Amino acid sequence: MSLIEEVMRRQAHERSAMPGGLAASAGGAMSAARLARPMVAPVPDSAVQQYRAAALDPEALERNRVLLRVQDVAVSRAYKILRTRVLHRMAGNNWYTLGVTGTGAGEGKTITAINLAIALAQDPNAWVFLVDLDLQRPQIGAYLGMSYEYGLTDFLTGQAELEQVVYDIGIKRLAVVPNASPVETSSEHLRSARMADFINALEAQAPRRYIILDMPPIMVSDDVLAFAPRVDSFLLVASQGLTARRTLANAKEVLSELNVLGVVLNRSTEHNDSPYY
Repeated sequence: MSLIEEVMRRQAHERSAMPGGLAASAGGAMSAARLARPMVAPVPDSAVQQYRAAALDPEALERNRVLLRVQDVAVSRAYKILRTRVLHRMAGNNWYTLGVTGTGAGEGKTITAINLAIALAQDPNAWVFLVDLDLQRPQIGAYLGMSYEYGLTDFLTGQAELEQVVYDIGIKRLAVVPNASPVETSSEHLRSARMADFINALEAQAPRRYIILDMPPIMVSDDVLAFAPRVDSFLLVASQGLTARRTLANAKEVLSELNVLGVVLNRSTEHNDSPYY
């Protein structure tokens, strides 16, 4: 059964299980539940916080396969499907923070976090912060080819304020907090009062945004566990041909007490050869 068929099967089952037979007819009649769903009011430009502008390097975007420079329609579609599933789960639980992690280096967690944040920002009702929270090996700025002065470590060490580390990279509804200064005492910084102030300040921004955190691999440090109480949910990235089954099983055990939205399989060799797509 294909992914689309499975989604259609689940939707049909959910509609048939609705109380009072509220499933839509084949002619497209909307259920009372859908009609009662509130409309999202547009956010006026005057209510949107403005951030410092930062230029991106097109060559870096293309080299690192950032969604802005990817021409493969299948890749764009895959991130849109991921975006929609993430939005549904987070909205259903009133969650706003999502940590993206992996089991080890090189699995693709950073590019997954970047492209997911971009895909989320393309939704007209989603405002997004993308934060480089891999304090030992920060890479978001390099992946984007960003030109900037201050990063997250500068804020955590008191050398910069919030407005100096949040950047507008030219994508509507998306702001980025990069980092260029790795620190060895990363888990201590994550537990610090300064870090708590940072997250509180992001959560207080208007309009409220989803916060996508690029975090370290869960099996190489205690950073994810140290910061887990401040994160609503997690996304685990695995890489076909790289992530070992035993390592993935160990990661599942470590994450067992956290809210895990699911697992993203990176570098998959599976393709959808349907003539429609």
